[in-house]
Amino acid sequence: MSCNIFVIFLIFFANCCSHASRPLLQGSFSARSLEKHRKNGNAAVQSNSDSDINQDNESHFYQQTLDHFTFTPQIYDQTFQQRYLLDKKYWGGSQGNFPIFVFAGDEGDLVSDIHYLGFMTELAVHFQALLLYIEHRYYGLSMPFGSQEDSFKNATTLAYLTAEQALADYAVIIVDLKKNLSAQDCPVIVIGGSYGGMLAAWFRLKYPHIAVGALASSAPLLYFDNITSPDAFAEIVIKDFKNASETCYASIESSLAEIIKVGSTADGLKTLANIFDTCRVPESTDTLIDALWYAYDSAAQYNYQHVKGICEAIDGLSKGSYILTRISAGLTYFINSTEGNTNCFDLDSIINDNQGWQWQSCTEMVMPIRYTPNTTTYSRDCWKTYGILPRPNWITTEFGGNNMKRVLKSFGSNIIFSNGLRDPYSAGGVRESLSTSIVALAAEEGVHCQDLASSSSDDPQSVTEMRMKEIQIMEDWISQYKVDLLESANKSI
Repeated sequence: MSCNIFVIFLIFFANCCSHASRPLLQGSFSARSLEKHRKNGNAAVQSNSDSDINQDNESHFYQQTLDHFTFTPQIYDQTFQQRYLLDKKYWGGSQGNFPIFVFAGDEGDLVSDIHYLGFMTELAVHFQALLLYIEHRYYGLSMPFGSQEDSFKNATTLAYLTAEQALADYAVIIVDLKKNLSAQDCPVIVIGGSYGGMLAAWFRLKYPHIAVGALASSAPLLYFDNITSPDAFAEIVIKDFKNASETCYASIESSLAEIIKVGSTADGLKTLANIFDTCRVPESTDTLIDALWYAYDSAAQYNYQHVKGICEAIDGLSKGSYILTRISAGLTYFINSTEGNTNCFDLDSIINDNQGWQWQSCTEMVMPIRYTPNTTTYSRDCWKTYGILPRPNWITTEFGGNNMKRVLKSFGSNIIFSNGLRDPYSAGGVRESLSTSIVALAAEEGVHCQDLASSSSDDPQSVTEMRMKEIQIMEDWISQYKVDLLESANKSI
């Protein structure tokens, strides 16, 4: 989630590569991004201040181990302050072994996530559960070396930013919290979205003695190691726009050649800047095309109504009107719906400024999508920036992914993989149940991480049904856990 990244999909080293060859790396869900795409069009809350936390959430800091996997004398005893939030409002308490739902923080500020995760509160009410939200190291206020500047200084300070370290953080906090609350027998279910959804699933596989189950929403686990085609993301975006309007998509497709044609003439880039009302003259046609695809991709990912709105604006002008004028009308609709009325179109809005995710994309989170990956350029840029090379096969080595059905059927259990099929990231999600207890749920009209949001009368029926199924499955997990707990207690008498 930041079920939290600052852009819909990550454009890495945007100024180095052309749109025809640049690898777009999985950028995960953004609470900030999704809020912009909800029906009211309001900008999302962006804050790392505890003053913006709901009064039901207690803010705490845990003295966390910097490196869980070494005993090197200079490192093993170093710690940092990691933020977590607790919501005890609906908890039935430890005496009745009422459950604990844990949000696996992702690549963004935890407080920004809280404003979106309404389903967590609904679960707390239904199950009389305790809610625990843990911020991912190197994001928000959880900086291992004090400040963001010092934490992101170089590859040496960034070396502890990995999914494995984050999962260990969560395990340590959960175990310690349960001990302090005398809640050792309370079942734990981990929940996350997008990158956080991957973390939730991996946590269940790595720490099954700590969590009885996991809900992995819109988790593109199968985008690693070429398991899923890099073109699959674009195919769903195209499908969404074609479903909205075939003529609209035809206009979008043919507009690309016209942009290149105009941009190649004398003062052509200035002409394009005037047509699309950009805040500056683009340095190339690639820059403008990337910005347009950002709009199309993000509309498909987060709000199908925006896909329809873009197409209505494009189709709304007469067929004889200039094609780029029609495309500009669609872009104007998108900007006004997501950003409010602005003076111009900011081409730089698509450039990723999330330093943490840039590092993760250059190390473990190698997920090329949409364009034909240029791994040579990508690796070169990572080396130039950090002095390290990506490990594109590491995630599947560490967590699995290849032959997932056969492998997880042998040892995995109690994981829900949920996907909205209008979400381009669903192409890399687990969309087929792997066993009776590793279940895939799909919402035909759903978008990215929509099931983690508060229930709304505007939700598609498929999303409403998905949430109901998730609750039923969790009820079964908890009931079975309590049966097993009682049997264990009786045997020990």
